[in-house]
Amino acid sequence: MSIRGLANWKNIGLGLVLVGLAGCNQQKAETETIIRPVKVVEVAKPDEGRQMQYSGAVRARTEIAMGFRVDGKVTQRLVDVGQRVKPGDVLARLDPVDYELSVRQAEAQLASAEKQVEISRLALNRAQVLQEKSITSQSTLEQSQLSHEQAVASRDAAKSALEQAQNRVAYTTLTADVDGIVTATSAEAGQVLAAGSPVVTLARDGAKEVAIAVPENDIAEFRPGKVVKAGFWSNSGLSLEGKVREVAGSADSQSRTFAVRVSLPDDPNVRLGMTATVSVRADDAKPAYVLPLAALSRQSDRAVVWLVDRKTQTVHPRAVTVAGFAGDGVRVTDGIAAGDLVVAAGTQFMREDMKVRLSEGEVENAQEPAAAGQPQQS
Repeated sequence: MSIRGLANWKNIGLGLVLVGLAGCNQQKAETETIIRPVKVVEVAKPDEGRQMQYSGAVRARTEIAMGFRVDGKVTQRLVDVGQRVKPGDVLARLDPVDYELSVRQAEAQLASAEKQVEISRLALNRAQVLQEKSITSQSTLEQSQLSHEQAVASRDAAKSALEQAQNRVAYTTLTADVDGIVTATSAEAGQVLAAGSPVVTLARDGAKEVAIAVPENDIAEFRPGKVVKAGFWSNSGLSLEGKVREVAGSADSQSRTFAVRVSLPDDPNVRLGMTATVSVRADDAKPAYVLPLAALSRQSDRAVVWLVDRKTQTVHPRAVTVAGFAGDGVRVTDGIAAGDLVVAAGTQFMREDMKVRLSEGEVENAQEPAAAGQPQQS
């Protein structure tokens, strides 16, 4: 065989070897299993169902806007916000000069009316004597009787006018008629007020409640007598059971929310003005597991999550029922159980029976249900 022929056979053999090696490498690559690292969460216990939380302020059940029953110029305001008062304490005063003059005028009118009564009585007695002696006619006697009755009526009217004038003088002093705390002041010395204008607002001692504003999509969950939970920002360990006392029949024209009042039990730790959070469980609430939103995906128009088999370290899709969304994720009512491992990120790369790797420290716990009185989105 020539040297050229031998070289060709060597080249052909080398090519066959390379082709064989390439085929082996391809077959090896095809048989290799891709193990993808994943981040998972362990499903925690279900929550108590959909809860709504609204913030409000603690208020007295009864608040009284105190004002003068007459108009005038304020000369003194004797209380400030936060001051405690009791019945009889003077809150403010008006200038009484004009009303004292009215009393003097009414007293003079009453004195004049009493003189007229006395004069008409003497005239009536004289007419009766003359009529008995047939000196005057019956009509004259009747006229004297009528004049006396008119004088008596005028005297009674003068008495009433005097009492009203004296009352107006008394009304220039504004006094408290209940035990309470001053929560607001609306007038200062030197200000001229109309009758009934608020001067101070008193929060009456006794029952307290929380005032909240509820949007129209949730107002159906509130009805008088429903039991709710109340937590307090200044005292995280304090949780009280309250009842819905009042639900507004119409929404506020600007905020489009409904005013709701929640009665609180008597507790010395609750003070007026404290920030409170009212937690309400929906009537049709169902327990649900809270998962990260990224754990949810779709297959064939179904909501699914990918579960990790702890033994085989493989993933499998599981159809779930989504009840709604929470501020920290999605609420699932069916399809998973406490303790399941759910892929929390990268679900778009998952496929049936894919091998995954769970590195130490990568398993997180799904968020536990929030405790009563703590912020939790609905």
